Amino acid sequence: MFHLIRPDSNIDFVGKRKIWLGLSVVMILATFVLLFTKGLNYGIDFTGGAEVKVRVPQTWDTGKLRSVLEKGDVTGLKILALGDPKDSEFMIRTQQQEGKDLNVAVKKIGDILGAELKAGEFEIKAADIVGPSAGGLLRKNGFLAMFYSLIAILLYVAIRFDFRYAPGAILALFHDAVIVLGIFILTGKEFDLTVLAAILALIGYSNNDTIIVYDRVRETLKMNPSASIEEVVNQSVNQTLGRTIMTSLSTFVSVAMLWAFGGHVLEPFAFALMCGIVVGTYSSVFIASSMVIVLTHYRENQKRTGGRKRREVKLAPEAHIGI
Repeated sequence: MFHLIRPDSNIDFVGKRKIWLGLSVVMILATFVLLFTKGLNYGIDFTGGAEVKVRVPQTWDTGKLRSVLEKGDVTGLKILALGDPKDSEFMIRTQQQEGKDLNVAVKKIGDILGAELKAGEFEIKAADIVGPSAGGLLRKNGFLAMFYSLIAILLYVAIRFDFRYAPGAILALFHDAVIVLGIFILTGKEFDLTVLAAILALIGYSNNDTIIVYDRVRETLKMNPSASIEEVVNQSVNQTLGRTIMTSLSTFVSVAMLWAFGGHVLEPFAFALMCGIVVGTYSSVFIASSMVIVLTHYRENQKRTGGRKRREVKLAPEAHIGI
């Protein structure tokens, strides 16, 4: 049978766990610094803007319409094709310009199309405004959705495994989401509802990979109860490494095709997933597995410390009587 990585391989993943954990802490802290200094480039969904439904000639596509509007200095564009291609209808979404009335953006789009086309060749069929307050509510609810999903996964892992596993899984997922946010801040890419949906999908995807590693750790512990937790985790990661790489690679290639050929609308969604797959694979191998070791040692230290305290309390009255 062909194996990308032999199950009996013995790569020392946990030996350098302090380096990987330290690197992840640095990246998370850097993301928070960027978040409070530079901030995310929020899209129309979160900042407010204008939505204009237009009909243009059948010879026009989204690329042509975008090119014309960008020449007219319309910024923050998102263009969606609507209905039957024969109808040649598009939804134009443009970001709010600071200090300008949003209705001005609607008039500006009409003027730009009027300069390119004759009367009757185009029609503004509807116009709507997405207010900043509605965008702020969406932003709040979106981040609450991420928080609640992490809590639900924490409970699931705690029930399926035990205390040693759940915090590591949550920290790995938190790590993935934060670093993807950091990449979007660094690149200046627009952060909208589709990107938020990608991060929520990433949380589920990355958790699945982590669960596979944890399940193997639990099985290996049962078969080798006398082995150290470091040996068990390292063996488990090595045994699941081939599966992890093949799953991540095949998913990455599929999403990369979506990013390359899916068009402007799907590009941020696919980009977020591409980054998340890479970061999620890294966290499953290096972060989630390392946290099992850290929490196992913490639990053992707590048991030893608790045992000493109980003995001291029990011996204290006898020592007093002796005096």
